[in-house]
Amino acid sequence: MAGHFGLNKTIDILKEHFYWPRMGGDVHRVVTACLICHKAKSQFHQGLYTPLPVPGQPWDDMSMDFVVALPRTQRGKDAIMVVVDRFSKMAHFIPCHKTDDATHIVELYLREVIRLHGVPKSIVSDRDSKFLSHFWRSLWRLLGTKLLYSTAHHPQTDGQTEVTNRTLTTLLRSMVSKNLKDWDLKLPHAEFAYNRSPTYATKHSPFECVYGINPLTPLDLIPILTESSVSFEAETRTREMKKLHEQIRNQIEKTNEVYKAKANKQRKSLEFKPGDLVWLHLRKERFPSRRKNKLMARSDGPFEILEKVGNNAYKLQLPGDMAVSATFNVGDLSPYVEDSIEDPSDLRPNPLEEGELDAGAVEHSPQDHSGSSQDKKDQE
Repeated sequence: MAGHFGLNKTIDILKEHFYWPRMGGDVHRVVTACLICHKAKSQFHQGLYTPLPVPGQPWDDMSMDFVVALPRTQRGKDAIMVVVDRFSKMAHFIPCHKTDDATHIVELYLREVIRLHGVPKSIVSDRDSKFLSHFWRSLWRLLGTKLLYSTAHHPQTDGQTEVTNRTLTTLLRSMVSKNLKDWDLKLPHAEFAYNRSPTYATKHSPFECVYGINPLTPLDLIPILTESSVSFEAETRTREMKKLHEQIRNQIEKTNEVYKAKANKQRKSLEFKPGDLVWLHLRKERFPSRRKNKLMARSDGPFEILEKVGNNAYKLQLPGDMAVSATFNVGDLSPYVEDSIEDPSDLRPNPLEEGELDAGAVEHSPQDHSGSSQDKKDQE
């Protein structure tokens, strides 16, 4: 037990030297209740996948993220702000600096997104300091936009921008020159290619979802005999756009249900109620001072559940020195076993009391002793 292995390895080691009835159940109880194992081996566990509600139209709800650690270009850019519409999946790739503060990020957003699409109803982002600054929150409060944070309430919410980031990186990798320092000049080409291609969720390109038609490409400029485009009057055009948006919404909901069924096949629901005690997984990005090296504990607790927030988040009773939001996703929480064992030495067998026999001793009755004495007399 000194190595604090998992259940199977502990059982295998014990079987080499010991056996007792219900040994597996006893080992499971001890391993589950071990405080040292909880603190050292904590990790995020996948709860049930619960998709966000599908927006009603383009650019009502959006997500934001950053691609960083890029080679610095001749124009001094070393990061990309990725803005994705959750309905149409249209994306804007905006070059910026990794060190830009909230003021610069807001100016970029106003100049590159709001001037084209207006003010959104909600924004999903990670807990980057750019989004948590007082200036950023104050600005969006004035504009009436609701800010959501993916790591606190809904870790799946930021998956959209993560997928877009991977696609963008792949596009740029195929476009940049050998010196890798002209990627910011290739962003417009990558953005057009991304928005012109159909997406899995909608079965339409982002351009078509937003504008109802796809823009021309160089292939469309080649003289080919085609039927003339049908022109729609304004009222007909509006009906067609509403019909298209309804089809896209239904397709996204259908895709979400398919993905939800696949994702939840190997997952199980985890529910808590106010008053329960739980372990808290210490995420590196949220608790950097407590995860400075690999040998520091990965969880802390136990902490009391105060209330349930949404479908998969809970508010905890935290000590004041943590200085973080008290709301955590259910994936960061694990049940606290009341009879947790902190010191493995507590597992030592109790001293024998008077009248008790050691497990290896053999008990003899008085008749057995007398019988033995008679045998000795016969032998004499």
